Amino acid sequence: MREALRAAEERLARAGIDTPRLDAELLLAHALGVTRSQLFAAPDDEAPAGFEPLLARREAREPLAYVLGEWGFRRLTLATDRRALVPRPETEIVVERCLALLAGRTEARVLDVGVGGGAIALAIADEHHGARLTGVDVSEEALALARENAERTGLALELRTGGVEVAGEGWDLVVSNPPYVAPEELDTLQPEIRDWEPGGALVGDGFQQELARAARTELLVLEVAPRQAAAVARELQELAYDAVCITRDLAGRERVVEGRR
Repeated sequence: MREALRAAEERLARAGIDTPRLDAELLLAHALGVTRSQLFAAPDDEAPAGFEPLLARREAREPLAYVLGEWGFRRLTLATDRRALVPRPETEIVVERCLALLAGRTEARVLDVGVGGGAIALAIADEHHGARLTGVDVSEEALALARENAERTGLALELRTGGVEVAGEGWDLVVSNPPYVAPEELDTLQPEIRDWEPGGALVGDGFQQELARAARTELLVLEVAPRQAAAVARELQELAYDAVCITRDLAGRERVVEGRR
């Protein structure tokens, strides 16, 4: 398997993948049904037949999370495929801010607008057992994936078809990771994002402001592109949200805007 790993690493590097060795190891471990740490304790036999199809998919720049079919997000391991965006580390900061704002509340009605595969809503449900989570999305495919993840995790999550208008029903907290890639930015993205992830969940502008205007909620938490953070914060202040603040992600980029009213 050492030779298989070496050859796989070379193929992925030629394909332009930034972490070819790591990806090769994760793909091989997945094909063997072991963890990455267990991989090197396995006998040095030939790679299993299932390794090559996985490698070819990654070589074509399909996101690693889609190839593996699952991805970690905070304490959860969620099913992932083309029906929704890959859960990302920066979005874990969104969950952190929601949990901080909900601290001390025994119950809270929380709405996730654009729930996608359910990462944000399910992580909140997992870490704040008193919260009652509802997720809405305009994509029936994304909602189907979110249902699968709710069943997979055993967490309670009400799912409905809908969008911004549902935020007007009255909630304790509304959260969203909306489309925020500008159309002119699309061609600059990595192929994994540009060619594979759902465009409707990626490309858009002004969604945060629209949601802030429509929401009837005490607490609002929004993921933003760094270039949007200051403008979204100003909009919240103009809409009479108090305690408006911006939180940076692990890379130091302004990523989350929140407010209270």
